[in-house]
Amino acid sequence: MHAQANWPAKPVKIVVPYAAGGPADITAREIAQKLATTTGQAFVVENQGGAMGIPSLMAVSRSEPDGHTLWMPALGNAVLQPLLSKQGGADHLARLQPVGMVTTSAHVLVVSAKLPVRNVQELVDYARANPGQLSFASAGVGGTAHLGAELFKSLSKTEVIHVPYKGTAPAISDLASGRVGAMFSSLPSLQAAIDKGRVRLVAATSASTSPATRSLPLMSAVLPGFDYTSWYAMYVPLKTPPAVVERISALLQQTLKDPELARRIEAHGMEPLPTGPQEVGVWVRRDQQKWGEVIRSANISLD
Repeated sequence: MHAQANWPAKPVKIVVPYAAGGPADITAREIAQKLATTTGQAFVVENQGGAMGIPSLMAVSRSEPDGHTLWMPALGNAVLQPLLSKQGGADHLARLQPVGMVTTSAHVLVVSAKLPVRNVQELVDYARANPGQLSFASAGVGGTAHLGAELFKSLSKTEVIHVPYKGTAPAISDLASGRVGAMFSSLPSLQAAIDKGRVRLVAATSASTSPATRSLPLMSAVLPGFDYTSWYAMYVPLKTPPAVVERISALLQQTLKDPELARRIEAHGMEPLPTGPQEVGVWVRRDQQKWGEVIRSANISLD
């Protein structure tokens, strides 16, 4: 227990595989600030975006296994990329172990305000009446927006078109102008376009307690089986001592249970999910099965 009691013995680095300013970065900084206050030690967020997050994964997997370098991936980094590409980092992921979940968030379905659709059933009816005409935007091939569109296509038995963009901003721009018809994404990224009346909020992809999405209709009410949640989790190198993993997990859970921190995270459309390492495995296995089927069925690959 000596190692556990001494953690953290020096500044801790939280590596985030995304650029500064996004939801992952905001969440990591909220957690880092609270952990620094609790432990009296510095917690530094390091952003390593790009290249599917692989450079950040490699850096953490090769770091000293002493609990002072953490990795905070999203669903896409920990589950989707290894399913989509032989270069998706599965070998490096095998050198890490989970500490606990961080947050979950329901995504939302929006449509262009120019589309004559106000709910999920009307969107399904429109897609069936106009085969090959309804287009779904995404921030790129293989992301949750793309896979959500494929799940919609499969469950609604419709022919829809996927239009990938290089990032969320250009996708939302074309959605607002009516060049594309629909999109799945996080609510904060869409809020400005919704507020301006240029896109219409239709439904949530899963049940949620977040004030931002809990009152929305669910996709599954019209399309049973349509349910997906985005998430972040925390990992450390595989050989980190069990006592240190236990200590980090306990402090992370304590941090996520803080009411003020929870309110700030919820303001960004996410929900804190304080859990231990085992629960991360449950989420990973469930999403590997769900999205593996979608990826194979739609024949999606990044290779």
